[in-house]
Amino acid sequence: MRLRSLAALSMIVCAFAHAQSTPVERAFNAAKKNPPALRAFLVQMPKGGDLHIHLTGAIYAESFIDAAAHSMVCVDRTTITFAPAKGSTRSIPPLPVCGEGLIPASAALHDQKLYDALIDSFSMRTFVPTSGTSGHDQFFATFDKFSAGGRGHSGRWVDEVAARAASQNEQYVEIMNTPDLSRILGIASKVNYTGDVATAKASIDPQVLKDAVETARNEFSATDADRLQREHCGTPEATPACKVQVRYLFQVLRALPMPAVFAQTLVAFELASTDSRVVGLNYVQPEDTFASMSQYSDEMKMVGQFHALYPKAHISLHAGELAMGMVPPDGLRFHIREAVEVAHAERIGHGVDVMYEDDAKGLLAELAAKHVMVEINLTSNDGILGVVGKNHPLASYRAAHVPVALSTDDEGVSRSDITNEYLRGALEQDLSYTDLRTMARTSLEHSFLSESDKAAALAEFDRRVKAFEVTFNTGAKRK
Repeated sequence: MRLRSLAALSMIVCAFAHAQSTPVERAFNAAKKNPPALRAFLVQMPKGGDLHIHLTGAIYAESFIDAAAHSMVCVDRTTITFAPAKGSTRSIPPLPVCGEGLIPASAALHDQKLYDALIDSFSMRTFVPTSGTSGHDQFFATFDKFSAGGRGHSGRWVDEVAARAASQNEQYVEIMNTPDLSRILGIASKVNYTGDVATAKASIDPQVLKDAVETARNEFSATDADRLQREHCGTPEATPACKVQVRYLFQVLRALPMPAVFAQTLVAFELASTDSRVVGLNYVQPEDTFASMSQYSDEMKMVGQFHALYPKAHISLHAGELAMGMVPPDGLRFHIREAVEVAHAERIGHGVDVMYEDDAKGLLAELAAKHVMVEINLTSNDGILGVVGKNHPLASYRAAHVPVALSTDDEGVSRSDITNEYLRGALEQDLSYTDLRTMARTSLEHSFLSESDKAAALAEFDRRVKAFEVTFNTGAKRK
């Protein structure tokens, strides 16, 4: 009798909860039982912005192959990598002259075996960990393999990112990119950096610094102009990608020697303080390498000093992209805290090792109090760190009321997209529709857009959400 009463009570509770939920929530919950159906639901859901996306890592291998096939690029069949040509023929059209052991990249268009091998080499597709080669190793090795085929195509790559974002009802992307470092590294070769930013900056010829900043600025400008031209923005033929707002984060290579890190960071802060397209900076490269680990605290102090000189420049930092076993336990204890307390990061990328940090509970409370947002990359954290499901700290962040948002990291290398991050969030982290909608709005709230642009973006997001949700009330066809 008691069991029947409990069963009846349970049915009443469930019926009440169902009655209280909205039509869109009921549709989401029904789709959650069928992953393909959930994917179809989520692809049309408004997703705000992607605040953690690397430009070259976001490009699919097929695009690299196509661009290389029509450029002076060769392929090393042994290492399955791109290599620059030694020169070009005088034919029309000119063809690449490849060195010994190399063939023109265009050969891949007529050799399916080579084409497939390049895709697998440039991404996580078909990768299976083996002794001595982890997902981490494969992931980070891809960048050197395709880098020779990516030069001179940044406008095309931004167009690809924006077009993919538009197709998934995303309205904003903040793309990390490293401009040509030749002038910047020229500064590094002359500066005597001993830990004091102001002194090192004062030793640099102002004209040399100005030239380096302008070179970087011109590169971002050319990228933007090429992207807008490809999308026919401002014309009747404008593509949907034009509606995706794009801003850039200056990507600093943290594993270079400290003078080179200093020079990059200086130009990044200069540019982020004067160019509305470059809204901030971020430090990249694997966090577990000897260089990254040994220089980490010094780099955080450097960023903190720069912040005092350039308080208007925004800072987001990769911190805590680590897991037990990758580094000694002591290496997991301080990265996120130093990024926030020493370097004044406004956002944290990854933050996977947060529960291994000293006073993890206190750190979570501090992140919540300071409104430091964490950029969550579920697919990347799985592929690189092996951290997935209940082992991921997303639930801990949410329980502590730390603002979080989903992002893609390197969707081309991972063979993923922003919708897949939302799908994994729903299935692996048991996020509800309301959770996902909140995280999507959070991405815009914590973007580095100007206040006026941010207000407009949030208003547009609210409009898109209303339009999306009302279709479940009326049964009308979603656009």
